[in-house]
Amino acid sequence: MVVVGIVAIRLGGIWFEMLTVFVTAVMVWELARMIRVDEAPFSMLLAALTASVLSGLLEVGGGAYLSLLFVPAILGALALPKERLTFFLFALAIVTAGWGLVTFRDTHGGTWLFWLVIVVVVTDVAGYFAGRIIGGPKFWPRISPKKTWSGIVFGWVGAGLVGLLFLSFTNAGRDLIWISMLLSFSSQMGDIAESALKRRVGVKDSSTLIPGHGGLFDRFDGLLGAALFMLLTALVVDVPEVRI
Repeated sequence: MVVVGIVAIRLGGIWFEMLTVFVTAVMVWELARMIRVDEAPFSMLLAALTASVLSGLLEVGGGAYLSLLFVPAILGALALPKERLTFFLFALAIVTAGWGLVTFRDTHGGTWLFWLVIVVVVTDVAGYFAGRIIGGPKFWPRISPKKTWSGIVFGWVGAGLVGLLFLSFTNAGRDLIWISMLLSFSSQMGDIAESALKRRVGVKDSSTLIPGHGGLFDRFDGLLGAALFMLLTALVVDVPEVRI
């Protein structure tokens, strides 16, 4: 999965677009199944609708058509018997992140997407080993019983070092260091948000697509939180274009 993602980011264009549309549609499918497990046709139709809307938006561009991002979230929420607001918020976040990542790469180059992915991976790895070796108080035991404060903080430190590394070959300012740390925190919050969702609806994994690892939502929850933060930051910060 990592290799496919790296190659798609590097190639850009239709390759990255197809991967993003696929992952976005599958995550919406998993979200619908978590809430309404007995309605497989409904989930599949919603995934197809998501793929169609996102592909169309990426083809024609944004502007006046951006309101279509709400369509899968609204129609899915209206069709569900429960957790309508929960579905709406998560589905809108997923579809917005999918559209935003493709648009962001076209505008600013793939280097910042590599930064995004590396920060998320380093956050997870640093947090895991710090939690295992140092341990200590739990960060939010009711929602995510395995996360410790030591893991959370070392994730921030690792992300800051990634930001420092990217300063050496980009023209970003030193603000990139603390922005990387905030990106790390957003990744952690994405992970916790999905954990809270699964506890709320009473499921262990988002799906069984990846044997032993759950579904795509389980793998990309941190990336979702980080991507949304990056896209919001790009609205208020001048992101330098870097194409390597």
